[in-house]
Amino acid sequence: STTEVAFYIVAYIAGGTYATRTALISLWNRQIDVDTLMVVAAIGAAIIGHWVEGAILLFLFSLGNALEHYAMGRTYSAIRALMDLRPEDARVLRDGVESIVDIEDLRIGDVIVVKNGERIAADGQVARGESAVDQAAITGESMPVVRRVGDPVFAGTINGHGVLHITVQRLADESTLAKIIEIVESAQAEKSATQRFTDRFEGRYAGGVIVAAALYAILPALFTDRSFSDTMYQAMILLVVASPCALVISTPASTLSALANAARNGVLFKGAAHLEDIGVARVVAFDKTGTLTEGRPQMTDLRPAPGVDPNHLLALTAAVERLSEHPLGAAVVEAAEQRELAIADAHDGTSIIGRGIQATVDGETVMAGNTALFIDRGHTVPDWLEAEANELRDNGISTMLVGIERESGMTFLGVIGVADTLRSTARDVIRELKELGVEKTIILTGDNERAGRAIARQTGIDDVRSDLLPAEKLAIIEQLKEEYGTVVMVGDGVNDAPALATATIGIAMGAAGTDVALETADVVLMADDLTRLPYAVELSRRTRRVIRQNLTFALTVIGVLVIGTLLNLTTLPLGVVSHEGSTIVVVLNGLRLLGGVSKKERPQAVPRLQPAGN
Repeated sequence: STTEVAFYIVAYIAGGTYATRTALISLWNRQIDVDTLMVVAAIGAAIIGHWVEGAILLFLFSLGNALEHYAMGRTYSAIRALMDLRPEDARVLRDGVESIVDIEDLRIGDVIVVKNGERIAADGQVARGESAVDQAAITGESMPVVRRVGDPVFAGTINGHGVLHITVQRLADESTLAKIIEIVESAQAEKSATQRFTDRFEGRYAGGVIVAAALYAILPALFTDRSFSDTMYQAMILLVVASPCALVISTPASTLSALANAARNGVLFKGAAHLEDIGVARVVAFDKTGTLTEGRPQMTDLRPAPGVDPNHLLALTAAVERLSEHPLGAAVVEAAEQRELAIADAHDGTSIIGRGIQATVDGETVMAGNTALFIDRGHTVPDWLEAEANELRDNGISTMLVGIERESGMTFLGVIGVADTLRSTARDVIRELKELGVEKTIILTGDNERAGRAIARQTGIDDVRSDLLPAEKLAIIEQLKEEYGTVVMVGDGVNDAPALATATIGIAMGAAGTDVALETADVVLMADDLTRLPYAVELSRRTRRVIRQNLTFALTVIGVLVIGTLLNLTTLPLGVVSHEGSTIVVVLNGLRLLGGVSKKERPQAVPRLQPAGN
């Protein structure tokens, strides 16, 4: 009756408005998608008088979409949670008076006051006070980290106890937290290779389904005794059950969940493609200093030439190295300061990449660096000095030859040994990577071969390339890519920037607050924790497994339902329930990646180690 039809139309409008709007937008853009298939099926059902089935179709499709969006919304909660970490205002100290201001009004150089349990409002440096700061939101570290005067702190972290006065060093929209939010948002928007394929596949497949359904409705009615109403009804079922909805949602449901999981654990993937690719890497290359080692070298040996005062050698070298940014030089300066030596002023400093540094001290040219620095200048290193240096290098200690260049030639003052501390987790990390199927591990270092070999022996790394300039690291990465395909490079994101950019996947570790690392690397390990590397690889493997499970399940359901439809065993309500059920199943399966990781995968707290002597 007219009244019944009116109610059916209301039901159609209630259940199909959203799908119809989406379908029209797609058609306007010359695309055919799942919504188009459902709307066509519902209209076809109405044409042949099956209003009830059509209304059920639109209702269940809308309900399925609602449940799907609700479930997928959980994967975006990481972004909302990160945004909630940022305080809206800050307690700022200006002219000796405390006042509450909006964080957008903070200026670089302002001093903010953070009390017990409060979130830090801006990236900065501790100016006064001492506290244990919970940095889990930024770095994923499970334990609070002690922060004293001079230490960096990040917006969104929590002050555990005591009052901290913090000098603001970054504006609100430039903070590490703001960059993390931007990276995660961009990663969620970027599609992986699998998702790009399924998106392209959806349009062509959906168009094919419409053509197949049209033929299935018309041909049997023309060439058999079946009625058009019957074949049209079966064609509408075919439209529904062959719809690729579960197939299309399989990949994003998994990758978005994994990206959120990783971000929560201090691992930032700058795109879903990197999440997929890292799991198939066959070779992993490591920088040595600051990656496999703690990156906080100490002076271990001071060996002056005959007749040279050890303190004079150390003070003169410290004067030159104070102009350098190299961590080995910083260790020498620290050693001189600990001995309270008088360090002269140096000027006209020139750093020679991969070689060392020279500067003028008290009118004389002082050089400190490796053997190649002196050979390049035409000087021959004495046998006794080379023997001393080799003895240190054999023990994995980096050496720094020191000399004064005069008109009469080079006067060598001695050699200084500096050693870094191997990370306690390094050996286990290499073992886990090999258990995960990584075929080759290699050290790429600018340090000498002996130092590199010593680290390789201690960690179980397969190969070492030493004495490398940044351009040479880049060339080796390109060679490895040709030989192995997917290559991962792990470094600190500063001096390894060219190699990180060239590798299939560049990973920067300990990158919290490091602009170069956040911009250059494909994957960022926010904490200074190497155990997050096998965690990232295993998460990628799990993600790929879940995607395969989802695709296999979705294709199986489509195949079974299509066969059932062709055999006239599937009704329209059953087809809709099965279709929407399969979609919800693959979404829920993908959401499993939001959960915790296994003990093997779980990132550990960063160990607080004392530098070991040699």
